[in-house]
Amino acid sequence: MEEFENRVAIVTGTTGIARAIAKRLATGGCRVVSCGIETVGNAELQQEAKKLGLSLRVELCDVSQPHEVCSVVAKTVELYRRLDIIVNAAAIHPFGTAIETDPETWNRCMMVNVGSIFLLAHFGLPEMQKSGGGSIINLSSVQGHACQRGVVAYAASKGAVHSLTRALALDHAADHIRVNSISPGSIRTPMLARAAAHFGPDLPLETVFDRFGAAHPMGRIGTPEEVAELAAFLASDKSGICTGGDYLVDGGLLAGIGVA
Repeated sequence: MEEFENRVAIVTGTTGIARAIAKRLATGGCRVVSCGIETVGNAELQQEAKKLGLSLRVELCDVSQPHEVCSVVAKTVELYRRLDIIVNAAAIHPFGTAIETDPETWNRCMMVNVGSIFLLAHFGLPEMQKSGGGSIINLSSVQGHACQRGVVAYAASKGAVHSLTRALALDHAADHIRVNSISPGSIRTPMLARAAAHFGPDLPLETVFDRFGAAHPMGRIGTPEEVAELAAFLASDKSGICTGGDYLVDGGLLAGIGVA
């Protein structure tokens, strides 16, 4: 499948869902620049891309820092002469109530989870306008709709992603730039593994994953590849009328109410 031939994408994050999306776009013929701060994750993704023969380049980048984001966008355009797709998948997931969460953690969460989306838009949108349009996909979460206890910073950041998505979609519809978000439920990622360690520190990982899955009507957690397929659809011309929307990948989690 070469549905993304001659298109260029920047994907933030190099592990979990971000990794799956970057590989899916590159498999479809897209030239992808992935950027992340995790050196191990960066190296693993670069090795996987080389093994698969994908046009996928990995750059070290703290996506909360304006000068680093600006540099990645500039390098991408210098290499490939255009920018068509941005996928904002980088995120951190601190735990804690408002009392337990220190201001530094709050600020870092907002700058990574929300600020990076603004920065990619700030520096990337002018290049997408030059390319004649494109698609921005922001990874949010079911926690932006309804949240657990003890995740005040993360939940607030994901709610902000929904509002920012709508604002960008309205501002740039006339530029033929579509902006949508995806809200996954529990997905088998390193982030979910850290959540499992937090909520079930004395239990085997798969036992906690099974418990997470049991909370979803479909009875299981999802895979990064399942999220990546939706991202590919939203990045493609097949979703040409879709903008300003949020799309659930949650196994029916938010379809019901908590009454047994």
